[in-house]
Amino acid sequence: MLPMHQSKLFTRTRWRLSAWYAAIIGALLSLSGLAFYEMLAQAHWHALHLELESLSGTLHDGLEPILMRPGQLEPEVKQLLPELCLANEDCLKQTEPLARHILGKAQRHGYYVRFLDPSGHIIATVGWQPKGLPFQTQAQDWQTLKDDRGQRYHQISLLLKTKSNTAWGYMQVGRSLSAYDDYLAMTRLVLLIGLPAALVLTSGASWWLAGLAMRPIYQSYQKIQQFTADAAHELRTPLAATQATIESVLEAETLSESEARKTLCAVERQNNRLTQLVQDLLLLSRMDRQEIMPKQQPCCLKTLVYDVVDEFEGLAIASELQLSLEIQVQQSLFVWGDEEQLYRLVANLVTNAIQYTPKGGTVALLLHQSDHHAVIQVKDTGIGIPAPEHSQIFERFYRVDSNRARITGGSGLGLAIAMAIAHAHQGTIQVQSQLGQGSTFTVKLPVTAGNP
Repeated sequence: MLPMHQSKLFTRTRWRLSAWYAAIIGALLSLSGLAFYEMLAQAHWHALHLELESLSGTLHDGLEPILMRPGQLEPEVKQLLPELCLANEDCLKQTEPLARHILGKAQRHGYYVRFLDPSGHIIATVGWQPKGLPFQTQAQDWQTLKDDRGQRYHQISLLLKTKSNTAWGYMQVGRSLSAYDDYLAMTRLVLLIGLPAALVLTSGASWWLAGLAMRPIYQSYQKIQQFTADAAHELRTPLAATQATIESVLEAETLSESEARKTLCAVERQNNRLTQLVQDLLLLSRMDRQEIMPKQQPCCLKTLVYDVVDEFEGLAIASELQLSLEIQVQQSLFVWGDEEQLYRLVANLVTNAIQYTPKGGTVALLLHQSDHHAVIQVKDTGIGIPAPEHSQIFERFYRVDSNRARITGGSGLGLAIAMAIAHAHQGTIQVQSQLGQGSTFTVKLPVTAGNP
């Protein structure tokens, strides 16, 4: 059978699965990155907004009690804001942040305060003043402006009142958004680089995961193909023999009663072989689908192995073999399950041993107990099984010696049926064999807690 990467059907399917995996995960990563970016931007913007609001509120509450006349700053304001710069003064040296006692945690480069009279003319400034920033009217509380270099600023405009509650003018408190914009630009850069890299890794992982997911499917597909080919081959042999028999009879001008009977016997043998093969295939199929569950009743293994030896003793004698039974336990061993299926399990192993043991050899059936398991062993001095084939002999239609199996009428399903029955009874089958020295099949079945 071809490996999976050489199968066009599975390669195309793997590409499609990988593309779907990559597309879905890529979409999720992109949406997650976009959501992360938006949440990060909103969180920083909200923190910046609150900071400006808190600073402007502190200044507003500290200034209003000392303002007496509209549009004029009292000397006490200079004491509150030592870096206050009037509109007619040279404030080139005042490029540092606001006073430490006013801004507190907000003492950073980029903050500024501007005072405007009711008509919107600048009266004084405090702190670092951006160049080319337009003096907007007080129509909006919050504004985002740009200076002549395109740098953005965020500011709030508040109405100031005098001590007598008359309109004094406006105070604008703002800060530069360069740090905020740089942070978002770096975040976008990381996302723009990280997302494609993640998509590349995701595509590789998708290809690997698709292959991993399809591997058992491909193995099942191979088994189905092999099973179909083997079943067709097994069915073809008796059908061809039957067809040849019928054609030879049809070609004869006359047919005596003995010849007719002989022909019918040949057709009957081939029909029986077909019937047995179909029954075995149906049994395996139903056991695979768990349509046949073992009957939960106590089965005495001592009685079972005695019956198997009695039934096959004649076959062993006809094959010029010695069939023996050795029971190594005194008490009766009981297992829960279907006695008919368990009988077939042991019978298949004994039949297999007889078929593959040359004349003059021996076949031994042993029964003993190990821990909480009943152990049934079938030993023969047959042709043996090569070590590389030990894991394959329980596959359907597999034969160690196909020519001999065809002569003896074997279909290659006996060991597969035995394995299925053992698994259905929570048991196991193991094989030990050397080529030319015989084989030992060991069946372990869990015994009941006590005799029924």
